[in-house]
Amino acid sequence: MKKATYLLFTMWILSLYSCSGQPKQTQNEAYEFTNELIHERSPYLLQHAHNPVNWQPWGEKAFQKAREENKLVIISIGYAACHWCHVMEHESFEDIDVANYMNEHFICIKVDREERPDVDQIYMTAAQLMTGRGGWPLNALALPDGKPFYAGTYFPKKSWLDMLNYFVDIQSKDPNSINDQAQKVTDGIRSAEQVTFAQDKPIASITDIHKLFDQWKTTIDFEKGGEQGAPKFPLPSNWEYLLQYHYLTHDSNALNAVTVTLDNMASGGIYDQLGGGFARYSTDEDWKAPHFEKMLYDNAQLVSLYSHAYQVTKIPVYKKVVLETLDFIKTELSAPDGGFYSSLDADSEGEEGKYYVWTTEEINAILTAEAPLFIDYYNLTRSGNWEDQKNILLRKPQDEKLVKKYAISIEEMHRRIEQAKAKVMAVRSKRLKPRLDDKILTSWNALMVKGYIDAYRAFGDKEYREEAIRQANYIFKNTVLKNFEILRSNNGDHSSIYGFLDDYAFTISTCIALYQVTFDELWLHRAKDISDYTLIHFFDHESGMFFYTNGQYADLIARKMEVADNVIPSSNSAMAKNLLLLGLYFDHDAYIQTARQMILNVQEDMHQNIRYYSNWGSVELLLIQPPTEVAILGPDFEQFRMKLNEYFLPHSILLGGDQEGSLPLLENKLVPERTIIYVCQDKVCKLPTISVEEALKQIN
Repeated sequence: MKKATYLLFTMWILSLYSCSGQPKQTQNEAYEFTNELIHERSPYLLQHAHNPVNWQPWGEKAFQKAREENKLVIISIGYAACHWCHVMEHESFEDIDVANYMNEHFICIKVDREERPDVDQIYMTAAQLMTGRGGWPLNALALPDGKPFYAGTYFPKKSWLDMLNYFVDIQSKDPNSINDQAQKVTDGIRSAEQVTFAQDKPIASITDIHKLFDQWKTTIDFEKGGEQGAPKFPLPSNWEYLLQYHYLTHDSNALNAVTVTLDNMASGGIYDQLGGGFARYSTDEDWKAPHFEKMLYDNAQLVSLYSHAYQVTKIPVYKKVVLETLDFIKTELSAPDGGFYSSLDADSEGEEGKYYVWTTEEINAILTAEAPLFIDYYNLTRSGNWEDQKNILLRKPQDEKLVKKYAISIEEMHRRIEQAKAKVMAVRSKRLKPRLDDKILTSWNALMVKGYIDAYRAFGDKEYREEAIRQANYIFKNTVLKNFEILRSNNGDHSSIYGFLDDYAFTISTCIALYQVTFDELWLHRAKDISDYTLIHFFDHESGMFFYTNGQYADLIARKMEVADNVIPSSNSAMAKNLLLLGLYFDHDAYIQTARQMILNVQEDMHQNIRYYSNWGSVELLLIQPPTEVAILGPDFEQFRMKLNEYFLPHSILLGGDQEGSLPLLENKLVPERTIIYVCQDKVCKLPTISVEEALKQIN
């Protein structure tokens, strides 16, 4: 399998192409130009609906037009929170002369990468192959059949025109050279990240895993957290893996890597100290200065991660972060009738971070006598700790120093800070808010539901479980069809975009998680039914892996596989974990063997760079140390389950209820009027117990 250079490069290129937005245009504003994007629902596409460029949405109609007019195609890809996408729009796509040139010589197509990640994968791979870099905006030039012959990212206006003119000239003088180049690039796209079916390989041992961590330790920043250097991305699946590794090995370095990272993120500017929630990444190595956009998928995964870390450590600030982040999700990213919105931009009023940053003069005016404590607590300075005398709120370990300085107790200091925060938040709420991307994406919504489930397990707040159930029902009502086919999104009407593997994989994993906090078998059967659908329509028997696109709608120039883990776990690694767990629940060995084969297929690459295969690594650990099946049966099952939920048990699956149900693992285990816990592994059970403490000993 070729190394995942596309994903590895993308991690770093995002630091060059920061993401933010521009102020929203008013409904009453008069426009000189309107193009075909006006009929779309994507906020990103609608942002370009009044460009003088004759943008077309992605689809056969646009390519048919290119064939009929014998024109080359521009495919420009971005998303609503992308700063440099907006810069290029203002510099080039709103310029009449540039637009006229584009319209004369090209058919121009705009794509929202979050709606059509399959299209983005194709042309991002092209950019990587031709330039060694990637990022957004992503701009590709293609033939009328969609085959790209050139691709790049952001172009200043002059460079953009020079590049377009160059290829227009080549097309008129030597069109065969462009055709030949397009075929070579397409062949490269089709061969990139190919996976080979691994024959007769053993699963790694725990000794092999120790070696992986020994290699990884050399790149971890044990002082500031995350990976060494800048920029720094949260990468939740990496720290989830190390929590699991620590659970199995008790390696203190693994836990230290996690807690140092979470501590520094929680106290840094990447975390919104006033309103909760995390920005997408930090531009520096101290987690101080983020690009301020907030993405649903980051916050969903970080809620899960901080919840798990709290189960392990009981560190109070982790609980505080989860509660504040869920308050942010409820306030800013929750649709009234169900579903979660996609993101908030970094910019407001044309300035990056303006909604979030402060001068000391502003704080003094708001808080008067309480301002000095607030200023010290959040490390604000008169000259500013960021740009233009502005301050990002951030924390340092100085509570004891402040308590002495202000001659107050810790409790009194925290009380005053909370009161001051409320006053500052009241002022912030009157500022112009960053623009909202109100797309409701199935895969990201499933991740957020999983975040609520993990928060419920860690903290026992039943409102979190109820919200998880409500939002999961929303997904099934609005995006899951009767035959278990899934739609990519729901924006208030029927979506015409069919789901991709991540939509299926994360929905399945969320259903499995929901079963474990409800013991309602409906969720497990839904997970199984959707998994069976993916095995029919996405699975490639030749490689033993899943394609990213449904075979019924695989109409692009290449059918890609999403393999390496990135800011979100890959859909293939998520499916491997799903099949392993469902195989245990339903005693379905074929699922388990499929998951095992998937691990073997990526094992070599995973062991060369676990940082980009950490969710795969989590599945591998489940194969090295098989999970315990913890069955809780009887009238007090809820009480027993909630007690077990207080602990981090990544190698256990929970099942049970007040009835045996239909699962093989529960058969003949119900004892009337008694609640009993059975701890089993590989279909062999230890002595039944009525004690949670005894069950924990058996589990561990």
